[in-house]
Amino acid sequence: MIRNLLKALSLALALAGLAPLASPAQAGGQVSWDLAPADRGQADALSMGMRLYAIGRELRNGSIDQNGLGNVAGLAQRGHGNLGLIRQRGNGHSATLQQNGDDNSYALFQFGRNAEDAVVQNGNGRSGARVTYGW
Repeated sequence: MIRNLLKALSLALALAGLAPLASPAQAGGQVSWDLAPADRGQADALSMGMRLYAIGRELRNGSIDQNGLGNVAGLAQRGHGNLGLIRQRGNGHSATLQQNGDDNSYALFQFGRNAEDAVVQNGNGRSGARVTYGW
């Protein structure tokens, strides 16, 4: 009898502890992961990877690739040798990428729905990437 009571109490406490995790989904939001190289060598390696990707896909200075409904994106570049990539998968995304300077590279990926990103990259020889998931 006590054993069954302890089992029931343990189960009730476990479920009570999980209750905050099972709350209803919020109306919307997003989470982002940024990749920012720590030094010039890492920046060069990331940039080389993006440039090889661009060559393989026959891209030049920039590319916007959208798959979904209601997505908007803009890419502005001032300088020489910049590479900007925007990929949107899902619906209702908004993305802008502005590059100022020379020999910069940046990739912005959006998944899910209703993600919003605005990236400005200033300087020369910089690289970075962001992955955002919206809900």
